[in-house]
Amino acid sequence: MKVLNFGSLNIDYVYQVDHMVMRGETQLSAGRNVFTGGKGLNQSVALAKAGLDVYHAGCIGKEGGFLLDALKDAGVHTDYVKVLTDTPSGHTVIQNDKNGDNCILLFGGANRAITEAQIDETLSHFEKGDFLVMQNEINNLGYLIDRAHERGMKLVLNPSPMEDYLLGLHLQFIDYFFMNEIEASQQTGADAGDPEALIKGIRERFPRASVVLTLGEKGSYYIHGEELVQQDIYHVKPVDTTAAGDTFSGYFLSGIVSGMRPKEALDLASRASAIAITRQGAAPSIPSREEVEQFTFS
Repeated sequence: MKVLNFGSLNIDYVYQVDHMVMRGETQLSAGRNVFTGGKGLNQSVALAKAGLDVYHAGCIGKEGGFLLDALKDAGVHTDYVKVLTDTPSGHTVIQNDKNGDNCILLFGGANRAITEAQIDETLSHFEKGDFLVMQNEINNLGYLIDRAHERGMKLVLNPSPMEDYLLGLHLQFIDYFFMNEIEASQQTGADAGDPEALIKGIRERFPRASVVLTLGEKGSYYIHGEELVQQDIYHVKPVDTTAAGDTFSGYFLSGIVSGMRPKEALDLASRASAIAITRQGAAPSIPSREEVEQFTFS
């Protein structure tokens, strides 16, 4: 069994600000850092650091070589990442305020240059029972879902950023969803502030899928049919929350793939994401499995 993550790779430009810039405002930044990122890259790094053998597929521009280096350093296979000479890498502009919160402006770049031919060629190396991890930061997502389903792969989707067109895809093929309260509300029509309504809506909308619902400080849930598992957060002082969700997703999935029960996988993911938010950056903040297992929370 192999794990393929067909996802985005971004260059993250992170600016330290007192507060999020408002309409018409000019604000002096206290600092800028450049990090590797992208939901796809972050999740591949988390999957690898959690102990899985993972392959990444996607596209970068010729200036994005250090993104490949970051994947390789984490132990991710990069055979299926294409380097484009005529399209720049995807990038983000991230504001990180003094409370550790962030807001993100995303430019798709090479992540939106994935062809059906690239998808077909990449999937030819995988088979029934292999896992395919996806996020909504690449193009041709519908084609990817359909072709992977035909091959009998297990499909994992983080529908972020949420867009209306996703509702028209064959989401009934998805085996595992990762979504926060906003994404769950957009998928089900339930009130984002009402966990019980979200859980009810998820059960009705995705009766066969396993869904991991993250609720920030309210913790997380695993939902599969009538099964419901709840997990509290581990309290830490946040520095940068950019990769918290991606770390959580990667570690939870690694737990499931390695045979953990959902409750054990939720706890592992919660620990890992708590450590990640105590550090700057996206991919660089993701802890190793050894760190997660040895870290002591006060």
